[in-house]
Amino acid sequence: MNSKKTKPKSIAEYIIAAPEEVQEKLHEMQACIMSAAPGATESLKWGMPAFSYKRILVTFAVFKHHIGFYPTSSAVKAFAKSLSKFKTAKGSIQFPLEKPLPLSLIRKIIMFRVRDSIKRDGKWKS
Repeated sequence: MNSKKTKPKSIAEYIIAAPEEVQEKLHEMQACIMSAAPGATESLKWGMPAFSYKRILVTFAVFKHHIGFYPTSSAVKAFAKSLSKFKTAKGSIQFPLEKPLPLSLIRKIIMFRVRDSIKRDGKWKS
């Protein structure tokens, strides 16, 4: 008897497979990313929702007590002051599940990543 779950093949499947009580936050995260990075390609990278232009802009993942947000080390460094109340590592930020997502801050970080990507890869054409 195989009890192994089927791996999600899309961001929608990833969100549906998450615990019901966090699905709304994951939808909020997805919508925030899509509005801040119009035309970004949605995929799964390393089993996590990922948004890319020519390179990965951001990824995120749900954990037991937080949503991990991975906008690269340059973004974490650039927003260090604004992120002081969150647990961070070199390229990641932890948003606790029991608190609302800081969507305006997330949006600013994504827009930073979009500008960085355009600067590195030339103008994005959707």
